[in-house]
Amino acid sequence: MRIPMLPFVILLILCIACDTYIYIIAKKRVRSSMPSKIQLISSIALYVFVLTIVALPRRSGSDGQLLTIMWSLFGFISVYMSKLLFCIMDLVASIPCLWHGKRLRWMSIAGGILSVLLFLLVWWGALINRFNIQVKEVEIPVKNLPEAFDGYKIVQFSDIHVGTFGQDTTFVGHLVDRINSINGDMIVFTGDIVNRKTEELAPFVEVFSRLEAPDGVISILGNHDYGDYCDWQNEASKAANMRELIEMQSKMGWNLLRNDHYTVYHDNDSLVVIGVENVGDPPFKVYGSLKDSYPSPADSATKILLTHNPAHWCQEISEGKNNIALTLSGHTHAMQMELFGFSPAVFRYKTWGGLYKNNSGERPLYVNIGAGTVGFPMRIGATPEITVITLKKSR
Repeated sequence: MRIPMLPFVILLILCIACDTYIYIIAKKRVRSSMPSKIQLISSIALYVFVLTIVALPRRSGSDGQLLTIMWSLFGFISVYMSKLLFCIMDLVASIPCLWHGKRLRWMSIAGGILSVLLFLLVWWGALINRFNIQVKEVEIPVKNLPEAFDGYKIVQFSDIHVGTFGQDTTFVGHLVDRINSINGDMIVFTGDIVNRKTEELAPFVEVFSRLEAPDGVISILGNHDYGDYCDWQNEASKAANMRELIEMQSKMGWNLLRNDHYTVYHDNDSLVVIGVENVGDPPFKVYGSLKDSYPSPADSATKILLTHNPAHWCQEISEGKNNIALTLSGHTHAMQMELFGFSPAVFRYKTWGGLYKNNSGERPLYVNIGAGTVGFPMRIGATPEITVITLKKSR
């Protein structure tokens, strides 16, 4: 988990401004000095705590240490999001005072109520909603789909980030059971199984090995799976981490595609699944190559592409020289926030969640918003997703 220092400093200044404002109005509006003293002492204690947490090593620290940092920062930000909302509303309520009017007390009270509700909403996202699994069903018409694959059902999940759960396999167990209950023909996982290191996966190997489908479980790597978010003693250690990840996925019975493809045969018909290593936009490293994965992407075979970052579809697939029937991606998490169909991810990703097509209405892309969390352990809306994709022969 990276903490960019400039945004963090700006955030800290904003928090101090909020606390100063609350301290001043507490002294002015409340006769007792106790509320202002509590505000002052609790604020100083919180700053000392969060600065201590930020000083801990994140890239080289243990998984337990990383979880402590994650939850501590989440708690700090949840408090100050609420304080900021109150300060904004109270400042607006005080605008009439500029021309000798009275402060709008009802707005100040509303600000206090809304700030409490915001705090509760954020923690609802952390303690309840991030475990509410949603199954979405999508039907994809495919030109020249072989008869044997008409009605073929692919179950997709993505971005589980098992390190966020520590040693607790409960949620992953529920996820596996839900996926198995769908009885899909194939299960695909579109990357980011860990946060930093392969050792995070060890407690979950047995659980994931329970996944079953007639045509197996096919997986690819995401940007978090390469060990790029961790400090290594040398390149050999990083390479050993990757070998361990490959071995664990093999033990789980998964077919990990690394710039490779896999052909499924039903009767005399076939379906090609292409698995590309991570391709995306900066700051994410490029490891993948469509041409290395499948040398003739424009041929007549029916092809499903698994690529972690949907930016790859925008860059090469949507309008490129290929004949990809369907692309499946993850990565965005919908920024773990979606309300009434809107997500702030729209400002970062052109294709942040759901079904997309190119300018000709072809080459569909489906972006799964993930099942786990990274950074902050919450989902406000944007519930953990399992996607059931049914291929239908285009008439």
